[in-house]
Amino acid sequence: MTGVIQRAQAEAITELAPLLGRRNACAAVGVSQATWYRKNRQSPAPVRPVTPRKPHPSALSQAERDHVRAVLNERFADASPATAYFSLLDEGLYLASESTMYRILRRHDEVGRIGAVRPPTRPRPSPVSIHACE
Repeated sequence: MTGVIQRAQAEAITELAPLLGRRNACAAVGVSQATWYRKNRQSPAPVRPVTPRKPHPSALSQAERDHVRAVLNERFADASPATAYFSLLDEGLYLASESTMYRILRRHDEVGRIGAVRPPTRPRPSPVSIHACE
């Protein structure tokens, strides 16, 4: 339905433009002039420049991330980052936030889902026909 209305508006603007001018034709039909030019563009859409993301000013440096990772792997190899975070806070040492610790370990595939190991599935016996047993 919207396509039909847009086509009708475009036709009306094309017919009214030589008489009233493009701006007045768009106003009469109820379409923004920018919308008209965007939809009826003769040239390709402008290319947006790709700008690299700037690191946040308070982000940890690579050396600091390596230090956090080393502490987590040496002292807290079998503990979660949450446990390590609060243990370090109890000692009066703040290296990074808990979520940053998770991010650092996740980037190196060193944190995963912890849970009970599922037992292996037993092979199911093949169904036996009752008629075959008789």
